Amino acid sequence: MNKTIRRAAVFTLLLVFALLVRATWVQFYEGQALADDKDNRRNAIETYAEPLGDIIVAGESVTGSARTSTGDLAYKRTYKDGELYAPVTGYASQAYAPTQLEGIYQDLLNGTDPRLKSVLDTVTGRRADPGDVVTTIDPAVQKAGFEALGDTKGAAVALDPKTGRILAVVSTPSYDPSSLTDANTAGKAWRRLTGDEDKPLTNRALRQPLPPGSTFKLVVAAAALEDGLYGSVDEATDSPDPYTLPGTVTPLSNENPNAPCENATIRTALRYSCNNVFGKMAVDLGQDKVRAMAEKFGFNDQTQDVPVRAYPSVYPKDMDEAQTGLSGIGQFDVTATPLQMAMVSAAIANDGELVSPHMVSRTTDAGGDVLQDYDKGARTERIVSSATAGQLRSAMRTVVEEGTGTNARIDGVTVGGKTGTAQHGENNSKTPYAWFTSYAESSSGQEVAVAVMVEQSDAARSEVSGNGLAAPVARAMMRAALAG
Repeated sequence: MNKTIRRAAVFTLLLVFALLVRATWVQFYEGQALADDKDNRRNAIETYAEPLGDIIVAGESVTGSARTSTGDLAYKRTYKDGELYAPVTGYASQAYAPTQLEGIYQDLLNGTDPRLKSVLDTVTGRRADPGDVVTTIDPAVQKAGFEALGDTKGAAVALDPKTGRILAVVSTPSYDPSSLTDANTAGKAWRRLTGDEDKPLTNRALRQPLPPGSTFKLVVAAAALEDGLYGSVDEATDSPDPYTLPGTVTPLSNENPNAPCENATIRTALRYSCNNVFGKMAVDLGQDKVRAMAEKFGFNDQTQDVPVRAYPSVYPKDMDEAQTGLSGIGQFDVTATPLQMAMVSAAIANDGELVSPHMVSRTTDAGGDVLQDYDKGARTERIVSSATAGQLRSAMRTVVEEGTGTNARIDGVTVGGKTGTAQHGENNSKTPYAWFTSYAESSSGQEVAVAVMVEQSDAARSEVSGNGLAAPVARAMMRAALAG
């Protein structure tokens, strides 16, 4: 063999060796990454080869699977009362990544969760039968909130204060997840939904923090009582009316100029929603003490999972005194979700203790055996003392019985609440946000906490208020919860 042939042979062997090394690398080291790639069609084919597991509300499935007639995807997801439960279920789509509970529990619902595999499944490589997700949602409360919000743009959350179970997650306008399930038609629906200026795909209950307005005064009042700035809700405060924000010539005016807000007690200030009292109170406490109390309730929490990741409600840092005063009435850069404000009322209703909110009760395998019980894993944290919680409940009852929250009254039921109307746009140029956060207790001791936010409605600007728009929604949800 001459030198040229020998060199060519060695070079060819090196190329073959390099090819074998690369093939081995791809197969054994990059294989899983390629298998998991979102553009790998085999994943969708495998996911929809069999019916999916279900999401359960009050013992009944609100999801299902239907046989397809064309294509290589054998099944598609279906939804019962899709618009009603969309903020809970999200969607499982042949064309788009799943969201909400469908996304969080996709492995459980499609049978690929390792906990579902039997020994035989492991040996044969067969996909296990899918599991189910059992929610804490009360269909009566969910429906009451959805119907009460109607055509408005808004959201509502209801909690059981004693257990942390989320009874309702409502967001309007909603959408039908069924429109996104079939790959052949999902594109058209996706373009319509993402192009809608009302953003129906946004879960406003969990993922759209907005200025909470005067509902945040409950947090400031809690901070003042816990700090000892004031000994009780019936002690006169040091609150001039009007109150000029420090370092400015801007008076913090009240919605009702005739309200008895000068040096008002916390009870009276909540009843009439006196801005001067809580603006001055926040300045007297200082931003650090107000922030500390807000964070105990859940503000600034970047990891609030229920199990859907909720966007953090924010109490800002590095404010001057004037900005701190504005934060005391739920303005400046303070933002909150309806979930967060429901947590505030829930902690007050539960004697100062907050049970971690969750909307999944348990997950099960195909045979109904429990894989994880979230009710038993709920954490309880003391937010304020029992004495402070009791005083705030008393003051919140005054708001509903005699003050700005009378539209939340329910005959035979103890109801406490706080209204809020938050400025929207530069110089309040847009329609304000209407808020209401509340708790109710029946004669048998059953409790519920509700927060409602109305972002936009057909009401005239002069008629926008927490009592006028949000309180009736809360009343409907509280009534449904206690009736159950």
